[in-house]
Amino acid sequence: MKPRSVRTRIGAMAVSDGAGVQLRRSLGTPALRNLDPFLMLDHFSSDDPDDYVAGFPDHPHRGFVTFTYMLDGHMEHRDSMGNQGDLKSGGAQWMKAASGVIHSEMPRQSDGLMRGFQLWINLPAQEKMTDPAYQEYGPEAFPVAEEPGARTKVLMGAHGDVRAPIDDSITEVHYLDIALEAGASMTHGLPSGHNVFIYVYEGAVTVSGTAVDAHQLAVLHEGDGVALEAGPAGARVILVAGRPIGEPVVQYGPFVMNRQEEIEQAFRDYQSGNLVRARASMQGQA
Repeated sequence: MKPRSVRTRIGAMAVSDGAGVQLRRSLGTPALRNLDPFLMLDHFSSDDPDDYVAGFPDHPHRGFVTFTYMLDGHMEHRDSMGNQGDLKSGGAQWMKAASGVIHSEMPRQSDGLMRGFQLWINLPAQEKMTDPAYQEYGPEAFPVAEEPGARTKVLMGAHGDVRAPIDDSITEVHYLDIALEAGASMTHGLPSGHNVFIYVYEGAVTVSGTAVDAHQLAVLHEGDGVALEAGPAGARVILVAGRPIGEPVVQYGPFVMNRQEEIEQAFRDYQSGNLVRARASMQGQA
């Protein structure tokens, strides 16, 4: 395996989104607008309900996928098509907004804790106006690979023979939540053509000789795998990889298309009540 080295490191930026939700954003900032096919990564984490209680009231999406992973607490959600649910701690939701979804997301704490991630994944032009779809699973559905000093939860893609229940065949996303003990190491093989990043949310790791600290996102060079080694306090890391789409990205807020005219059409559809064109299909288990 040729391990990937660090190309660049980005510190997460404190932002407020929705109805005043406080979070850290690393992808989708002036420092890193996108990393094909990824558009945005938000890390929300707080023990103060005032930081997030107002949540994300009804808002539209078109042209991409959201992937939400709850570490602690839970996320109540519903959409204008009548779908609703409550994403529990350890659970994850892949939502293909595609032609249009209007939904709300309300983060809630459990035992005084609320934290998790939301990743935006672009869709190729041929998929942008297809029907929306959900894949949502509770914590027990996601397999864990145990190795000496390392515990890897597989949320999308696979780690060795351990495969996730959520399938993102469009951009072949791998999404791993990795816990490393102090000084422990692990490796993960990846297709050489994928774009790859890691985000450290606890502790610190070294990637091919380069240190990456808590609340830093590291974009990795080419290679066919990743090798991580934890610092003296251990580490918690998400490792994300995806096949690039290689198409123009025109984004305005919650709409991500290929051309400006398509963005303008999305706004017209939303204002006229025609954004949502088909009921989303549902797959998974609560």
